[in-house]
Amino acid sequence: MSGAAAGLALQGEARERSMLTHLLHALNQPLTGLQCSLELAVATPRSSEQYVRTLCEGLSLTARMRILVEALRELVHSSEVAEAVSDFQLEAALADCVDQLRPVVAVKSVELHFVSHCVLPIQADRNRVATVLLRTLGAAVSLCRQASDLQIEAATIENRASVKVSWIPDPAPEFSPFSRPELGLAIAQAAWESSGGHWAEHREKNRQTCTLQFPLALCQPGCKKQSGGAE
Repeated sequence: MSGAAAGLALQGEARERSMLTHLLHALNQPLTGLQCSLELAVATPRSSEQYVRTLCEGLSLTARMRILVEALRELVHSSEVAEAVSDFQLEAALADCVDQLRPVVAVKSVELHFVSHCVLPIQADRNRVATVLLRTLGAAVSLCRQASDLQIEAATIENRASVKVSWIPDPAPEFSPFSRPELGLAIAQAAWESSGGHWAEHREKNRQTCTLQFPLALCQPGCKKQSGGAE
């Protein structure tokens, strides 16, 4: 790993620790709400309708906690797995992830556009990178407006491999900003950065974009369009 990548990796590890603290703090809110709700339910006799309402509120709070606990488990597991660095082509790993995603995209009636402009050799843990890519794409599909489009582009920017994922978002999902897909993006970002990559997000007009970059293992001057397609 280069010096620049190592510096990014340290920043990524710090981000993982910060996110862990953030998730634990977020978990305390529904947990406290559930405890208060149950304490009030047993403090004085209530009508059947009030008990049912309390149970429904408790189930909603429990659902929020379950999502947060799943995110915590995934984050801890990701940080504990040792990386096995090797040389591979990022665009090939991305193409595999896109193929796995196609059935999910079809169910949501989302039009998928994937284009890869050149070979993108990098040195990283292929399994970890594939997991991050699949997590990112899966979260994007979940957040994508039905019957809209998802754009995925692999290219080079200076001496970096770049994967840009862009979609038209739906209104904020349930439990936002701690919904399952939003947490999926946050976990993917932490894992990507801890491996030495750079992650950027921005929103322009009605499109949300995530750009994942990683130092190239070998510069490829004069890259030509290698593969692509639209469905």
